[in-house]
Amino acid sequence: MKILVVEDEAGLADVITRSLEREHYVVELARDHRSALLKIADHAYDVILLDIMLPGGSGLDVLRALKQQGTPGNVIIISAKDSLEDKLTGLDLGADDYLTKPFHLAELNARVRSVLRRKALGGGNGISAGNLRMDVDGRSVQVDGAEVALNRKEFDTLQHLLLNKDRLVTRGALAEHVWGDHADGGDDLDFIYSQIKNLRRKLKQAGATLEIQAVYGIGYKLVEP
Repeated sequence: MKILVVEDEAGLADVITRSLEREHYVVELARDHRSALLKIADHAYDVILLDIMLPGGSGLDVLRALKQQGTPGNVIIISAKDSLEDKLTGLDLGADDYLTKPFHLAELNARVRSVLRRKALGGGNGISAGNLRMDVDGRSVQVDGAEVALNRKEFDTLQHLLLNKDRLVTRGALAEHVWGDHADGGDDLDFIYSQIKNLRRKLKQAGATLEIQAVYGIGYKLVEP
C-alpha cells in the first residue's frame, strides 16, 4: 500500500517515513503545499497523512483539491493545531481522522491501519478471493489453508491486484503502488514482469484458483477463470 506524507518539518517527516516503511508501506513525501498538489494530481494513494500548516499554503486546500477531483484519498490530518474549528473543517472536507501533534508513532500506525481496514478491507484485516486468503496485518497468504511464501514485493503486488480484482491494473499504476518513487528510473518496467512471473509460479504451485492475466502492452488483471 502506498502512503503520501505531507509534512514540512524534516525531522518529523523522516521519522514518520521510517516508521511506516518498517510496517512495509511504500512511502512518498511532499514538504510543501505545491508539492502536495502536484503529487495528488499525478498519483493515487491508499492513505495521505496531511499537515495543515504548510509552506506556500494550507493543507485544507489540499483536501479541497482532493474533493474537487473526487479522489478517495483516505486522509488523516496530522497537525499541531487543535482547535475544534480546524477539526470540523477538515472532517467536512473529507478527512477520515485527525491526529494532534505530538503523537506516538504507535498511535499513528494504528490510525493508518484503521483507515485502511475501513476503506479498503471493509472493516476486516483480510482479503479473500477464490481459495486464497491474505492476512494484510500479518502479511501472510494461504491457499486452501496452506501458507504460500512470498517476498515483500510479491506480497505487495498480489495485494494491489486483489484490491483491484477483475479490473485492469496498468504496469505504471502497479509500479507506483508497489515501488513508489523508486519506480521512476525504470522506464521499461521490466522488473514488474519478473515479479509477476514469480508470483504466477507460486500461486500455480499452491493450487490457487486465481489467475493473473496479462493485457499485452498495458498491464495485468487478477481473475478467477
